[in-house]
Amino acid sequence: MPAIAVVGAHWGDEGKGKIVDLLAEKANLVVRYSGGDNAGHTVINDYGEFRLHLIPSGMFYPHTTCIIGNGVAVNPAVLLAEMADLTRRGVDTSRLFVSDRAHLIMPYHILLDGLEEAALGSKAVGTTRKGIGPAFSDKAARLGIRAGDLLDKEVFLNRLRSVLERKNAILTRVYRMKPLSVEEIFRQYWGYGEQLASHIRETTGMVNEALDKKEAVLLEGAQGTLLDPDFGTYPYTTSSSPMAGGACQGAGINPLRITGIIAVFKAYCTRVGGGAFPTELKDETGNLIRDRGHEYGTTTGRPRRCGWFDAVAARYSSRLNGYTGAAITRLDVLDTLPELRICVAYKLGGKTIDFFPAGINDLEKCEPVYEELPGWQTSISDIRKFEQLPVEARRYIARLEELCACPATVISVGPKREQTIIRKHIF
Repeated sequence: MPAIAVVGAHWGDEGKGKIVDLLAEKANLVVRYSGGDNAGHTVINDYGEFRLHLIPSGMFYPHTTCIIGNGVAVNPAVLLAEMADLTRRGVDTSRLFVSDRAHLIMPYHILLDGLEEAALGSKAVGTTRKGIGPAFSDKAARLGIRAGDLLDKEVFLNRLRSVLERKNAILTRVYRMKPLSVEEIFRQYWGYGEQLASHIRETTGMVNEALDKKEAVLLEGAQGTLLDPDFGTYPYTTSSSPMAGGACQGAGINPLRITGIIAVFKAYCTRVGGGAFPTELKDETGNLIRDRGHEYGTTTGRPRRCGWFDAVAARYSSRLNGYTGAAITRLDVLDTLPELRICVAYKLGGKTIDFFPAGINDLEKCEPVYEELPGWQTSISDIRKFEQLPVEARRYIARLEELCACPATVISVGPKREQTIIRKHIF
């Protein structure tokens, strides 16, 4: 069986949680490969409604093992709280494992994240202030503390002392803050380590052994391609790669192991935080989409910025990732609209362009060139076959497929697991 990567195709919040929960029924392993608890996946199934931040969305199947991969930044307190909530609601978390190579979110990361954002003032990136950026900065600077360090008291204490000496220098001299206590942090995190010890292990072997046995492996991304630090709307990006290439790095497998890459697109676009958003709607239509789609951040609760589908960004995303199929979510949110628009090009400096600019200043100046299609103005939430969709909805999907150069294999018409049209089975 193959390894299939599920990738956010725009700015994140596309509904990956539902899609992974749906596909995980056929998977032996589900591996979260990027991000941290700055991401959030909402899942609605027979157990109820869940807002997951670290635990993979495949946790609800008794036959599925879930792994938080080495590419994820882990806040142990958040993870333990999430595990406790799932256990309380009848979900078995004994099949959850954390890579010993995964870096930890430490108290100074969260503190510095907030201080750095505040110092930027009106130029703030709009981070979730969860400490993700500082944690990945430390990873690159070789100052990180990893989950495996929690299994060795001497190693952890020595590592913490060394790193905290540097962090306290920044906190006290730059921000005029009180220094953090080595003893307090050590006690707190050693306690986390004792609770998580049975879950922390070397996970790359687990994933590769499963693939060697021809078992189905699902690779779950966080955020979206346009938040990638290399190819997204830099500097308004995240700190790890949400792309298909990041799945290899964040799960510990080679690129040839991945045989399918599923893009998750919303039927429209949303974005949280700062940064360019060419198709953003700051009018009644944007408010209607936000209200009908309940477009508020799973992690922050912030209202999401809403706009028409951006096919220029989608083509760019498709070229970078090599999608083999697409899941189109939230199609039902558009049910009441008499007219739909798709951005097929941009106008920049008096010229029409069909590419996604690298420069944030250029992208902020881009004006969308729209193509108009009629809406269907009827409820589709009870439809389970593509052929039963209104002709206008089928034409809309067909146009997205054409513009994105990617077949729509899954179409979501509601938040529940069963509110889904499957055109082609992934596994």
